[in-house]
Amino acid sequence: MRILGVDPGLRATGFGLVEVKAGAVKILDAGSIEPNTKALFEERIARIYHLLSDIISAHKPHVLVLEKLYAHYKHPTTASVLGHVRGVICLLAHEHKIQLTEYSVKRIRQALVGNGNATKEQVQMFVKRLLNIESTKLNLDTSDALALALGHAQMRRFKLL
Repeated sequence: MRILGVDPGLRATGFGLVEVKAGAVKILDAGSIEPNTKALFEERIARIYHLLSDIISAHKPHVLVLEKLYAHYKHPTTASVLGHVRGVICLLAHEHKIQLTEYSVKRIRQALVGNGNATKEQVQMFVKRLLNIESTKLNLDTSDALALALGHAQMRRFKLL
C-alpha cells in the first residue's frame, strides 16, 4: 500500500510517500513545497496544487493522510490560510480518487513515539531512524508529512483506526 502524508502550509507544505509491503516500509518520495513568498496568494496555492498533483500522478498512492486543522486562539488567521491549502489538498484527493484520511498531530505522535505531546524534533528523530535518512536531508515539514504516512500505516497495522 502506498501512503502519501501531507503537512499543509502556505510557506511550506511537506509531503512524504511511503510504501508498506509485507510489514516493510520503504520511502518513495519526500520533500517540501515552498512557493515564492512574494507571489500572489492564489499563485502559491496553485503551485502546491500542481506539484502535489504531479506527485500523485507519478506514484499513485492509495491513501492521502492529511493533518487535521489546528487553530490557536492567538492566531485565528492562520487557520483560515491553512483551510485554503487543505481545501486544495482535499480536492486533489477527490480528483485522483484517493482515500482521504485525517489525523490530529497528537494521535500521530502517540502512534509513533508513544507520547502525543512529543516535540516536532522528537518525531523527526524517530522518522530519521526508522527510514534511515541522513540528518541534513529532512526538514520538519517533511518529517511531519512522513510521520502522518507512517502513523497511518502503524494504526492500520494494529487496527487502531
